[in-house]
Amino acid sequence: MLRITELKLPLDHSESQLQSAIIKRLDIATEALKSYSIFRRSYDARKRDSILLIYTLDVELANESAVLSRFQDDPQVALTPGTHYQHVAEAPKELPTRPVVIGFGPCGLFAGLLLAEMGFRPIILERGKPVRERTKDTFGLWRRREFNPESNVQFGEGGAGTFSDGKLHTQIKDPHHYGRKVLTEFVKAGAPPEILYVSKPHIGTFKLVSMIEEMRGTIEALGGEIRFESRVEDVLIEDGAVRGVTLANGETIDTRHVVIAVGHSARDTFKMLYERGVYVEAKPFSIGFRIEHPQSLIDSCRFGKYAGHPLLGAADYKLVHHCKNGRSVYSFCMCPGGTVVAATSEPGHVVTNGMSQYSRNERNANSGIVVGITPDDYPGNPLAGIDLQRQLEKAAFALGGGTYDAPGQRVGDFLAGRASTQFGSITPSYTPGVHLCDLSTALPAYAIEAIREALPAFDKKIPGFAMADAVLTGVETRTSSPVRIKRNEHYQSINTRGLFPAGEGAGYAGGIMSAAIDGIEVAEAVALSIVGNSKK
Repeated sequence: MLRITELKLPLDHSESQLQSAIIKRLDIATEALKSYSIFRRSYDARKRDSILLIYTLDVELANESAVLSRFQDDPQVALTPGTHYQHVAEAPKELPTRPVVIGFGPCGLFAGLLLAEMGFRPIILERGKPVRERTKDTFGLWRRREFNPESNVQFGEGGAGTFSDGKLHTQIKDPHHYGRKVLTEFVKAGAPPEILYVSKPHIGTFKLVSMIEEMRGTIEALGGEIRFESRVEDVLIEDGAVRGVTLANGETIDTRHVVIAVGHSARDTFKMLYERGVYVEAKPFSIGFRIEHPQSLIDSCRFGKYAGHPLLGAADYKLVHHCKNGRSVYSFCMCPGGTVVAATSEPGHVVTNGMSQYSRNERNANSGIVVGITPDDYPGNPLAGIDLQRQLEKAAFALGGGTYDAPGQRVGDFLAGRASTQFGSITPSYTPGVHLCDLSTALPAYAIEAIREALPAFDKKIPGFAMADAVLTGVETRTSSPVRIKRNEHYQSINTRGLFPAGEGAGYAGGIMSAAIDGIEVAEAVALSIVGNSKK
């Protein structure tokens, strides 16, 4: 088959127009086109009155080689690359020990799935509960202010990505098409088939719940073992190599291969590894607030008269501003038609995040508005970034009234430097509630200064972004891991053999898709290590 890229048509084109465009692009007779399929569909909304759909298509032709020869110098017409996933190893009949995967978020899920597919019968240890029980605990905080430190937005089957927008796009390079493997497995588990071709696929929380259960069943059917409410207390290390793990209940599991896929909020695990001598370093992350606007405002600004078009859905945005004080402020984890959610993993803390359902039909749009910070802002040992996160989250808890309400402020009041006393036209979506106050003490002064400069700048790109009634809630601190567990070219810790740091918590991913891809790559490295080869 041949692949055509960058084929552009008007938003409301017909199927026959698409077929005609293919025939015209390849300069072929109508009967020469046998079939075609959509590999990717995106849109160009830079001109709101003339929005275009942009296609990547795989086409089957009667005279493929002859057509291809005419496009040798055209990068937009080429052979369709192979994207079918091939396993790199097969488990031996006798395994001295089974590999252990710690964490069952997107990274641990795919690491476990791949190891199971290759016959290695992984043991997956998850400190939280199965996803449906975890959902009940999470709603316990949102609806009744009842917090479970081991079962919440951060901890439990599916990881933090379960209670998010479910975005499945990433900007990482993917030369081996591992992303296609991820999307294919999601569709097999019940995701909408459209995620295979839309440019910004997403699933939403409720669909993710049933999908994760389906994938868990697949892993178990292939010989994998998943243990919930099994927090790892210690990693046993002898002579610079892994020898096993100890659980909180005192059980020890003998193993020579441990995947650390714990997510960015497993602070006790980072501390334990650091104290055991595993090389850990501080890394940059970002801090800020959530901002909410009417979704209709974003739709209108982005799509004009096409706002509400079914092929476009709820509009998103991506913004960045470089400030006079040297800081950068940017939008993070934008959730169209979503809600702001309570996302703490520790008692007496307040953390915000964003979530959407598949329909993205809630009234408000929300996004993190965050400021980049570096280890220079939190000097000390490699865990100093965690200390800063905790400091800000505890302060937010107090500022919100000490009841898990989030501290909040209208944008107009924030820019004017006065406390808010009442909401305007926008009702915040965060539950259990928002306590109005002055957010100027919720973040370091340099971050407040930067956000106050950035909001009017963003308003020039999206008119109304700095509207007085828009609502800020705080604090957003879990944008990415504040540490990196450094690994070598074989995906193992640089000073601990058999320890495979992976995903967001280890500092190697940022979102569902990149975490899942990293899980695949690490699973391959583990498999090759067991059979005596190395992944390079």
